[in-house]
Amino acid sequence: MSQVIPLIRPFAVGCLLAGLIGCGNSFGFPGVYRINVEQGNVVTKEMAEQLRPGLNRRQVRYIMGTPLIEDSFHEDRWDYRYLLRNGNEVLSETHLTLWFEEDELVRVEGPDAPNWDDPQSETSASEAS
Repeated sequence: MSQVIPLIRPFAVGCLLAGLIGCGNSFGFPGVYRINVEQGNVVTKEMAEQLRPGLNRRQVRYIMGTPLIEDSFHEDRWDYRYLLRNGNEVLSETHLTLWFEEDELVRVEGPDAPNWDDPQSETSASEAS
């Protein structure tokens, strides 16, 4: 019994340190610099406004770039996602989904999707040309 007692304190300290190391990501040490990490496709408002119904896939790829997700199970759907985070904090996030029918763009969904029903957006596009 007397041989076990001196081993309890180092064992307890070791378990405590192992627990702190395992949970170290959620504490965030003060003064540690975390870089911004960008993932996905950057989609600007100007890019989204260039999208029009009837554009073929090649024209859309020229405007938007290669989609982040081109699902083999949904060949008529392209997803453009963008995520900017600093550590565990999300600074910016966008999601745009494009739908095609017979190689033509028919629908755009997402918070930054252009409003094709708005006649004002068509007028501004014709003025820019």
